[in-house]
Amino acid sequence: MRRICLTLPTNRACADTITAMGEEAAYAADRFGVEAHLLILDSTEGPVRAGHARAAEAAGHHRNVVVHHLGEDRQRDFLRRVIADSGTVKPDAVLDLMLPAKVSYGACTNRAFLIAAALGCRSVHRRDSDSRYQVLDGETVFPVHHELASLGKAAADAADGVDENLLGADDAAKPVAMVGSSFIGELSVDIGEILRTDPDVYHDMVGLWAPADWSEERKRDLVDESFRGAGTEPFTGDHTVLTHVDPMRVDMCNIGFLDQVYERVPLPPATDTIGSDYFLLHLVHDGTLPGVLHNRTIVNYYTPERRTDAGFTAYQLRLTKFFLSMLYFNLIYDRMAAEGPALLDDAFLLRPEKVAELARWSAGADRTDNVHRLDVLHRSYRRLGGRYAGFADVLAERGPRLLDEARADIEDFALLTEVWQPLMAASRAAGLPGTAPGGRAS
Repeated sequence: MRRICLTLPTNRACADTITAMGEEAAYAADRFGVEAHLLILDSTEGPVRAGHARAAEAAGHHRNVVVHHLGEDRQRDFLRRVIADSGTVKPDAVLDLMLPAKVSYGACTNRAFLIAAALGCRSVHRRDSDSRYQVLDGETVFPVHHELASLGKAAADAADGVDENLLGADDAAKPVAMVGSSFIGELSVDIGEILRTDPDVYHDMVGLWAPADWSEERKRDLVDESFRGAGTEPFTGDHTVLTHVDPMRVDMCNIGFLDQVYERVPLPPATDTIGSDYFLLHLVHDGTLPGVLHNRTIVNYYTPERRTDAGFTAYQLRLTKFFLSMLYFNLIYDRMAAEGPALLDDAFLLRPEKVAELARWSAGADRTDNVHRLDVLHRSYRRLGGRYAGFADVLAERGPRLLDEARADIEDFALLTEVWQPLMAASRAAGLPGTAPGGRAS
């Protein structure tokens, strides 16, 4: 029986999301005959963790749904074993990249990838704690429906099950490596208040994630479509497209990857940086691997924590580091686009050595553009006033350190990519402690 991993990384209260994902796992098991492993990577503590445990236990009553609810202690134990078995010469550094003390969207998903391999899963399907499923005519609209309908099929075979096929004959034998959709609701990045307060400042800030040499017109187009997902229109009926999926059209809260993607290349493990978990979307696209874009969008909403003073400062720092990270990622994306099919070997497998090489190369980039980004951000926050002006003071103090962190983050990504294959092999061999042969939780 094919195994899949439906995963939820979380550091906030989300028992309702766990319950809904349990229902999605049961749907997958019933509709597609798979063994669905619901993997909850939980960084919460106390009563919140206890509430998650109750929701997880209730979600595991289906005979072909296996629930794994792992706190950070169990995750760390698993990682230490796998890292030791992998033979890496920098075990402590790799452990820090896999389970850092700070928030890392890439690292938490990388842990899910390793554990999915240990469980023998063929695909990973990620959701987020600050999103929920849509409902149509009393039925929940589960994205896993389209993910399992196409993932792993040759593009030529998947073509019969979609509404549109935009691929050519050169892609017919390649496997469908990614299936995804976007979201509706609030912006994926919590900057709507900036847009309402000062649209010009919003344009200046959001435009910073474009390459510096782009024209103003091109930057304006990017700003207009950034972070908006699929807008606000609710789901009314299915539509699927077999294509090279544009990374701007999908979101990591609504994505499914084939194992031969995430078992080849990890996500950047950058800390305190939004968007650090989106790299594989670009790699699949630029590597010309087929994907399916569907319209079972998920509803995005904001949790109260980020609106507190502490949450506000932490979030704006993550946003700042995102803009600084783009100095390096824009260089990598340009090179990946030029490489195209050369990012794949003869078996249509991604070539991790290419990715590591590009990451190390980009780390040598001149930081002048990032100094400019910091200057624009400082002026913008100051102009917005209020607590944004207070954050401008934080930025003035921490700016030089953030420049160093952004470069270190891309160097860390190169290191993790270089050791990823041995880590994956060790994980597959180790299995997940507490899980009996055949994948059943014990």
